[in-house]
Amino acid sequence: MTWRLVEMMNVDQYLPLLGLLILGVIFASGSFVASAKLAPRVRPSDAKLAPYECGIVPEIEPPSRFPVRFYLVAMIFVIFDIEVVFMYPFAVVFRQLGLFGLIEVLVFSFTVFAALLFLVSEGALTWGPLQHLVAGMPARTSESTIRRIGAEPTTDVVA
Repeated sequence: MTWRLVEMMNVDQYLPLLGLLILGVIFASGSFVASAKLAPRVRPSDAKLAPYECGIVPEIEPPSRFPVRFYLVAMIFVIFDIEVVFMYPFAVVFRQLGLFGLIEVLVFSFTVFAALLFLVSEGALTWGPLQHLVAGMPARTSESTIRRIGAEPTTDVVA
């Protein structure tokens, strides 16, 4: 009979966790339901979907993504940063590692520098001259943006 009480006590310890899980599911599902019921049903106009930057009308379209070279430079920076982090422990225990440790560090350094040489040969670090975008449209103003997206105000006057 005592064995059964011990088993019941272990299950009772999980009831607060179960209650918290149930409350979490109720809150999450309630949030979704409230969002669906309280959200506005009207689709925003094109004027509201147009880009807005602190009241300044953009003169050129933003680029769609960063060039790949940016990521390559960031990755090689991280690789060299990690190499520097690995050099400190090696310098501390250099004498205990002996020739084996020296060969391992040389192989590691060679691999990192080979990656750098590959990136240089592929032109990842050659940024070259800046390319200026040629404007295909006249300078943009608030009026031209509204005209372009077709959200001109109506001229109907209601008295």
